[in-house]
Amino acid sequence: MYNYLPPNRNGLHHKGHLIKVTGEGELAIQPDTALVKLGVITENKELITGQQQNSVEVTKVINALQGLGIPNNQLQTFDYRIESDYDFDQGKQIFRGYKITHLLQVKIEDLQLVGKVVDTAVQNGVNYVSNVQFTAKNKDTFYQQALVLALNNAIEKAKTIAETLNVTLIPTPSLVVEGGSSVQPFSHPSQTFVKGVSTTQFEPGQILVKATISAEFHYRTPY
Repeated sequence: MYNYLPPNRNGLHHKGHLIKVTGEGELAIQPDTALVKLGVITENKELITGQQQNSVEVTKVINALQGLGIPNNQLQTFDYRIESDYDFDQGKQIFRGYKITHLLQVKIEDLQLVGKVVDTAVQNGVNYVSNVQFTAKNKDTFYQQALVLALNNAIEKAKTIAETLNVTLIPTPSLVVEGGSSVQPFSHPSQTFVKGVSTTQFEPGQILVKATISAEFHYRTPY
């Protein structure tokens, strides 16, 4: 948008001679890290038995992933919960048992291992895989680059408006406000896996890093 006010009686440009624009910058980058949430869901009528069974399966999974070279500090519990399951028969609530869910978040820095990590986990007891997400470690650096693109975009918009109005743009903005950032990683939806599946393939794709700003520019009229 732009605001146009005539010059004052002294011929000086009015403080209201402003061009207000928004700028956008976007970068597509290659991911270098994957975050995988996977877990073991166990059902049992006895709570203690179910917890013990779940613990054994999760320990087996952790050992298998460490065997692939995943360090312990890149394996962490993401969620642990115990829920009561019920069936309903003719309006009556019948206790079926307990469901124990233990989810792990696995950080993978070798993207070629992602499919193997999922397959190995499933083969060792994992029956739920959620939100395989690709990201980048240096997102802040890329955001700074997107911010530069956003500012340049705003300047070019202001120049176009000034040329159309036949006025002289003061190229240094009088105000710049950062509008925000967004990182849109490529991710796979939640899935329930069963043992015996064929090798799982995951394509990292690209990550979009976006920056937006709003800026105000003064301009001079030709009279």
